[in-house]
Amino acid sequence: MRKLRYGKGFNFILWLEFLGPIAAVLLLSLNYGAKLGLLVLAWISLWGINVWLSKRPPSRLISFLVPMIFGLTLLMLWEGLVDVFNVSPILLPPPSAIAEIFTQGSKLAILWVDFVQTVVKGALSGYIIGCGSAFLMAVAVDRSPFLQRGLLPVGNFVAALPIVGMAPIMVMWFGFDWHSKAAVVVIMVFFPMLVNTVQGLQSSDHMQRDLMRTYGASYPQALMKLRLPAAMPFVFNGLKICTTLALIGAIVAEFFGSPIRGMGFRISTEVGRLALDMVWAEITVAALAGSAFYGGVALLEKAVTFWHPSQRG
Repeated sequence: MRKLRYGKGFNFILWLEFLGPIAAVLLLSLNYGAKLGLLVLAWISLWGINVWLSKRPPSRLISFLVPMIFGLTLLMLWEGLVDVFNVSPILLPPPSAIAEIFTQGSKLAILWVDFVQTVVKGALSGYIIGCGSAFLMAVAVDRSPFLQRGLLPVGNFVAALPIVGMAPIMVMWFGFDWHSKAAVVVIMVFFPMLVNTVQGLQSSDHMQRDLMRTYGASYPQALMKLRLPAAMPFVFNGLKICTTLALIGAIVAEFFGSPIRGMGFRISTEVGRLALDMVWAEITVAALAGSAFYGGVALLEKAVTFWHPSQRG
């Protein structure tokens, strides 16, 4: 169908498809009162602002405003729909109830203890050990054809092992404290990091390696001057993947045995007590920690691989 335009940038078909669902929701609002109507009106307004901003020339301010407005819109819809339809807080607490947890000193202290236990001790320590050892092993694999043919297939097998099967075994081996959670994280991040690093070390082409040999460079010199710089985008790709795996592994491992602290322990305990606001508060802390973790690695990647085409303007 030919698109009909009225004025510059106005797409009649697009706006017709957009206004259809809005009209249906407005009709439903007649059955639930003015609250739903105001909620829909606010949603339409914020949606329109975001659409308008996304069409502007790109800038840092717009790159910040678009996701922020989108996130605030989702929180507003969440809060409003829970209120309009009287959803039980046991099923879905509103964001205001979750935010109230962070204003209570006793519960905020619990969240901090859980954060240190799960993120700092379990996820971060396992992440450093697993990624560091995988990086060193990747250098050895790149040097040894035997390890390339023998270790990498085993790595694919181990990477496919379910975490729910490995976590209880690690708890039996290393105890109930953070050490067993770090061990689970090491297993989860080791082989993704290994595969990415090996692929990166092999990304330099034959002409570049022949040029290094022509210059009489030894393997350590070729590694430092050619292979490692070329591998950095792959290395950071593995590091970013492992940030989410580390946090997921540490939280899930705590479901299979933990002292009386930790995000996974708290989530399982509070679900049993039907304190869903505390559960969502723990989820919020985990999401913020994971986003900050990923963002920190991304900033480090931008500083180290500034020369790569993906990091340019």
